[in-house]
Amino acid sequence: MTVHLRDVVSFLDSNLEIDKFKDYAPNGLQVEGRHEVDTVVTGVSLNSALIERAIELGADLIVVHHGLVWGSGLQRITGALAKRLALLLGNGVSLAAYHLPLDKHPRLGNNVGLADAIGLGLGNREWFGDVKGHALALSGSWSSPISREDAIARVTSGVCGKRTAPFVFPFGPEIVRKVGLCSGAASDLLEDASAARCDMYVTGELAERAGELARELQVTLIACGHYQTEVFGPTRLADELRMRFPALNVHFVPVPTPL
Repeated sequence: MTVHLRDVVSFLDSNLEIDKFKDYAPNGLQVEGRHEVDTVVTGVSLNSALIERAIELGADLIVVHHGLVWGSGLQRITGALAKRLALLLGNGVSLAAYHLPLDKHPRLGNNVGLADAIGLGLGNREWFGDVKGHALALSGSWSSPISREDAIARVTSGVCGKRTAPFVFPFGPEIVRKVGLCSGAASDLLEDASAARCDMYVTGELAERAGELARELQVTLIACGHYQTEVFGPTRLADELRMRFPALNVHFVPVPTPL
């Protein structure tokens, strides 16, 4: 039994509340393929490796956090972009992408997933850090203060695992009472984390200026990798689609990178 493409995309658009966001990219359907959907693949970033794996799985729709279209849109369809579009259109595969809405969502989002992964308590989480009109980062704490070394180990285990080692700038207090976090390339929210009285700030990808800023602010800064901090939304979206559309075959496909 198949499901119509518009029903799946409408469900995602509505639940992720894309109309509330001004974003760096268009959210929702970016490439239209077959209208009848039997198999969906979710992933972090749209690239040829993900598309090829999705085609092997018989996907009719790919749903990602980082799509094909950014900024002012497609200017020239050449190189890697041309290859990716050819793979999608040549195989009738649709593409939908959800950027800031998938970072922010209070249940399915990357930042909630990141907070869960490092074990921050549910009762003391607060949003902070403005990104295009939305408080996108989260702060919280563990059940009791822990040492900086134990906090670093907890983040490393919960997010990086054995895949990659994080970048750590251990400039914060020796006892960690409050942690801020934001997935992806969010080191520019470090000052917001300091203003929110966070002893530690966790993100994915760093700007060069972030290390010395962490020293000046006396905040421990940890970067676990852009990809590693943004697997949570796509995996949760896969689970959500399985529950909402039992007729669909849904797969999260990892294409890991240490970056």
